[in-house]
Amino acid sequence: MKKSILFFVAICIFFGNPLNAQVGRLLNKVSKSVTNEVNGKPATGSNNAKQEPEPKCACEQPELILDLGGSLKLGYSELSISVKDDGSILVKDKISSDFYIVKDGVTQGPIKAGDSRLAGFDNVDDRDKPKETTLWANNEYISKSGEKYLIKFRGKTWGPYGQINEFQVCKSKEKFAAFVVENVLMNEADGKKMEEAIKNAKTDQEKMDLSMQYSQQMMKKMQQGGGATGMLPKLITNIEGVDYEALKTVGGNLNGKIKYDDILLTSYDKIVDLKGKLVLTLKPEALGAKDLFINTNNTKYAFYNYGTLTFSDNTVMSNMFNLRWVKANGQVSLAYMYYSPKRNAIMQCKMAF
Repeated sequence: MKKSILFFVAICIFFGNPLNAQVGRLLNKVSKSVTNEVNGKPATGSNNAKQEPEPKCACEQPELILDLGGSLKLGYSELSISVKDDGSILVKDKISSDFYIVKDGVTQGPIKAGDSRLAGFDNVDDRDKPKETTLWANNEYISKSGEKYLIKFRGKTWGPYGQINEFQVCKSKEKFAAFVVENVLMNEADGKKMEEAIKNAKTDQEKMDLSMQYSQQMMKKMQQGGGATGMLPKLITNIEGVDYEALKTVGGNLNGKIKYDDILLTSYDKIVDLKGKLVLTLKPEALGAKDLFINTNNTKYAFYNYGTLTFSDNTVMSNMFNLRWVKANGQVSLAYMYYSPKRNAIMQCKMAF
């Protein structure tokens, strides 16, 4: 009996040692895999590999905009990105406050704040600083002429005007439109001067006299400016066939960004051209969208909010940013960028629209 027990124990030890070794090796593999995952290292083996999938907005042949790996070592979640009209891209690293400029596949940087190369980009260091909000300020097409304004566009001059209420240029920079007023009763400087004079008046009679004086000046100015009609707003543009009388009944605001080579009038849920013809009617969910895009033949539109582009046919694309119009070889396209986890890079796609 004792011999049988001893023989059974010997058999268990003989077969048990290889089994224990295999189990040990397996546990060691699992331990290393878990440790690597905790430390942020990719797990070895095809079955254990974990990688965030490409966003659904990714296209088959995207254009590489910026490789975040290599020598840059930039984290996508710590970047802010803006694009200039000429296609230049500004990238800011929020951690280091360094800037990088990307154009035609070439990356410049790191660039420090205050560098002249940063001029012309939106949303850079001075984006939170107070800016001149006057329409003509920093506008390459509008200049002051005495107390009035001139519009200079493609070698021609319009004006002078006492006030420019709206001014829009289409993406191709070949067309412009503006709502202007030829004469105003009182410009901003005159208004401040009048307010200061009345404020410093010592008696009520003096205030009344000043009010009468300025009223007479405004009446005289009205007569010299051709009466009340010279103070009514009108539409100025280099686009042919515009029907301003038809637009008056519609109302709304000029917009040169929603269609590549045109300026349209937006009026709540209606989009009309400058001849007064209805282009399309927006769905309620499109109202108030951050950006709106209308295709070349006015049959389809898309609106963009917080990384999601929704088309009028209810198609949805998400995880994209920096949408803009581009044109190449006569083809108008809507370009957008996205982050590729697979390549750890910012990519760009274009779709005909």
